Amino acid sequence: MLRLAAALLLLAAPLFAQTDPLPSWREGAAKSAILDFVAAAADPASQGFVPEPERVAVFDNDGTLWAEQPIYVQATFIFDRAARLAAADPAWATTPALQAAAAGDVAGVLSGGTEALLEVVNAATTGMSVETFVAEVADWLATARHPDTGLLYTQMVYEPMLELLDLLRDNGFETYIVTGGGQDFVRAFAETSYGIPPQNVIGTVLETRFEIIDGVPEVMRAPGVAFIDDGAGKPVGIVRGIGRRPVFVAGNSDGDKEMLDWATAGPDPRMGLLVHHTDADREWAYDRESAIGGLDAAPDAGWVVVDMAEDWTTVYPDR
Repeated sequence: MLRLAAALLLLAAPLFAQTDPLPSWREGAAKSAILDFVAAAADPASQGFVPEPERVAVFDNDGTLWAEQPIYVQATFIFDRAARLAAADPAWATTPALQAAAAGDVAGVLSGGTEALLEVVNAATTGMSVETFVAEVADWLATARHPDTGLLYTQMVYEPMLELLDLLRDNGFETYIVTGGGQDFVRAFAETSYGIPPQNVIGTVLETRFEIIDGVPEVMRAPGVAFIDDGAGKPVGIVRGIGRRPVFVAGNSDGDKEMLDWATAGPDPRMGLLVHHTDADREWAYDRESAIGGLDAAPDAGWVVVDMAEDWTTVYPDR
């Protein structure tokens, strides 16, 4: 009987060993490149070995870890909050940009450019403590649904990327988000949605100041932008927030190019990954012409380009 049990265990061992860590990825060049890179990075006998303290992996958020069309989720939150503030106090909307935001006229605000958008962001969130803002974002995300899919925004994270995050962490990588979105906004859900703690989120930072409010020390949101974590700002944000050049970096748009360039310019081994939105049936198909997440032709830089339609068997969890 003991011999039979031992034989069964021996037969079962290869099955356990062959468990696919990326079940939502189709077999192909992208999946193979990821698995090979991670296996080599964790194997001290491999030429691609990376000492564990140097196993830093960074991910863009919008369009890389969750959906970004037809408008960034954070912008939807800001417009929703502006409408609520205007409904509570009609005198709140004192400028054309604020009036457009209160009416839900996204195009009207965007026609005013970055200045108008920042005006709305500042008016809608200045005077809140950072902790209050994060809590309000979390509450909003608990019920807010995408206008096209009807899903909660937090249900529109990409299952294949969640698997990739788990694979990296299981092999000793520290995972970070490096986003052009608001740092505090992403910190409200990153740990719950991705397993990435708030201190591992680097993003665009609005001005803040320390105040004593009714005898309680608070860090308050203030007008203005302290740091824009997009384009050339992303490598700067990584240096400031992490202090190491990543060995794995994932993005999806031209706003990630400098981060990919810089990370993969370091000594080998390195991996850069681009998510290309090619799936009009299950998500959206877009690249260079899109105002959101625009991506020019994939550069010949040795990066792995993920074709969403071809490389992923599923997009969102449980769908």
